Amino acid sequence: MAYYYLVAQLPYLVYGQQLPLSSQAFRVLCAHALSAGDAALLGGCSLDPEKSYTEPPVPTSSRFINEWRAWERTLCLNLARYRAQKRDNGASIEPPDSPADAALAAKAAFALESPLEAELFIDQARWNAIEAMQGLDSFSVNMIYAYLLKLLLMERRAAFKVEEGFAEYKGLYDAILASASKGVEK
Repeated sequence: MAYYYLVAQLPYLVYGQQLPLSSQAFRVLCAHALSAGDAALLGGCSLDPEKSYTEPPVPTSSRFINEWRAWERTLCLNLARYRAQKRDNGASIEPPDSPADAALAAKAAFALESPLEAELFIDQARWNAIEAMQGLDSFSVNMIYAYLLKLLLMERRAAFKVEEGFAEYKGLYDAILASASKGVEK
């Protein structure tokens, strides 16, 4: 189904720009414009679509949502594998290698020194994946789903507070060093 009127009134989104409307306002806007089935699927669109990634997600009737969930699952499981390898306790599940761009994004993000840079890198990779998945039909329901996910990414980025995050990181780091030095003194 095409949503010409709905899509035509939406501001164009660019990664890194100011948020033109909230995801909640967008959901309200869509509530009356979408078919019942499309609205139900929109309700399931999120940046963290599954509570647990141990099993592949249950397929929906939307190709876009299925691809997004598979992409996000691959990203999260690969990040978990790299974190487990860093702690020397191995991953409990072998992460999928497909989609390859999700697995590569996890590897590249994990190699970054700064946690903020890694988060921003991951969000840019998510944005790029969403754009690739949405397809060429600008008025399709996939565009609506992609738009919501992009708004959620923009809200997430707006929530980052660099100075507060660094102060928290520094405090935790200092506490770990103090704890470690007390253990050495004993």
